[in-house]
Amino acid sequence: MDFLVRAILYVAPMYFANSAAMVFGGRTPVDFGARFPDGKPVFGKGKTFKGLVFGIAAGAMVAAILKVLLPEYAVAGFGADYNVLGFLLSAGAVLGDLVGSFIKRRIGIEQGKEAPLLDQLDFVIGAIALGSIVYVPSVALALAVIIATPFIHRISNYIAFKANLKKVPW
Repeated sequence: MDFLVRAILYVAPMYFANSAAMVFGGRTPVDFGARFPDGKPVFGKGKTFKGLVFGIAAGAMVAAILKVLLPEYAVAGFGADYNVLGFLLSAGAVLGDLVGSFIKRRIGIEQGKEAPLLDQLDFVIGAIALGSIVYVPSVALALAVIIATPFIHRISNYIAFKANLKKVPW
């Protein structure tokens, strides 16, 4: 399978999940406004149940669409049901982002403030980890995703900022 196509199929569910969670989130925070013993929010008001659900649903839907559009790659290329992999990558992405927010709160970074590399890679690490239940990517694929994501993330966030979908360009 062509490496670029495999990489796109691999990252699409996680990227869409991460973006959809931000775009469609809102309402009830996952931590219900609770504070950790350190007195800081557990995750913060930006991590919501609606964002989690919409993020996972969007990523899983992208995987289902890609499986229909590119069955020769999606079916044969991963040694696992691509819909299952897409769901796990999506869930891993939103959970990884949640862990990233937890870490940011613990080290004193407020919601909306930048944490270089953590902001760009938390969702990728979570997606790779959870997706590895059914498909372990090659070292080359994992490294390509980890190296490319900070650049892609920065560009896409700047576009979202300019489109008034985000309050900050990171």
